[in-house]
Amino acid sequence: MNKILFFAHLRDAVGEESITMDANGKTIAELKQMVLEKYASVNLENVMTAINEEFASDEDIIHEGNEIAFIPPVSGG
Repeated sequence: MNKILFFAHLRDAVGEESITMDANGKTIAELKQMVLEKYASVNLENVMTAINEEFASDEDIIHEGNEIAFIPPVSGG
């Protein structure tokens, strides 16, 4: 199983800070699709993704026990 973390407005859309899903062997892109199927109100289009606190691309493979974080763009002034 994998722990999926959501930050800022993503956490609000999901209603939880984290969830657990089985994403072993899937790519980040496939995980995004799984999350969208379960939580239709989540927008993962421009989010940054990290696997075990290291930035990852949509093509990166998720392994058993990896922690994945979805981080929305940061704005500020």
